[in-house]
Amino acid sequence: MRNMTESEITNEVLGRFDANDNTRVKQVLSSLLTHLHAFVREVELTEEEWFEGIKFLTETGQKCTETRQEYILLSDTLGISMLVDLINHRKPNGATESTVFGPFYTPGAPEMENGGNIARQDDGAACFVSGRVTDLDGTPIKGALLDVWQTSSNGFYDSQDTNQPDFNMRGKFHCDEDGHYRIQTVRPVSYSIPADGPVGKMLQITGRHPNRPAHIHFIVSAQGFEPVTTHLFDDTDSYIDSDAVFGVKDALVCKFERHDSREEAARRNVVVPFFTVDYDFVLVPAP
Repeated sequence: MRNMTESEITNEVLGRFDANDNTRVKQVLSSLLTHLHAFVREVELTEEEWFEGIKFLTETGQKCTETRQEYILLSDTLGISMLVDLINHRKPNGATESTVFGPFYTPGAPEMENGGNIARQDDGAACFVSGRVTDLDGTPIKGALLDVWQTSSNGFYDSQDTNQPDFNMRGKFHCDEDGHYRIQTVRPVSYSIPADGPVGKMLQITGRHPNRPAHIHFIVSAQGFEPVTTHLFDDTDSYIDSDAVFGVKDALVCKFERHDSREEAARRNVVVPFFTVDYDFVLVPAP
């Protein structure tokens, strides 16, 4: 077809995918193109704006490294990651809710004994996280695996900070026979997502802050159950209602209990103040 009009070009482009035998690819691309074309028509995109968009996507790709995924940051800050999570992880009542994965997971964290300390190098306030992993009926799941990670108390993950040793603030823990787990770490802090790239520039231009409320990451898994990727958030954090990546859920907001007893601190081999968090994770059977 030649000499297409503004209203005709969309159907012509869609028609070029009619020979695609993959019905899901065809469905996704057709919907994407329909919405993209409608957007361009709605805002009457200028050539200068189109080029700025191309430049932004190019710079986003150029900012990606083995330890930094700028496209995940972009997806996170646009709410896409959270929307995909909400659609793909609908949970029955009582199950632990999931949230965004984030761009700073590192595979291969060392397995540790129950009660082990993931803070290999950190002088933040000690924090003890404990609880159980159970099924929906409350039956403990023996041997359930918790893959844990968080920033150091300086607000950076080990992959962002060359002064931290590898796998600082990361570890894997198995529940005991009664489904109990115990983890020693430091109290998490709020932090800025990387704001020195195109995503940070987008946030600045649109008047948004780049901060995430204090949290600890978990992937909890067990044979025969669906794994859950989630966080535990500090209920006192000032960014709890304005998370830059829209990841906070009420069920994941916890009280980090402060303790000032020197006797108890000495028994735990830490100094005051220290903090404790109790949280039970509930998994659903795999389909």
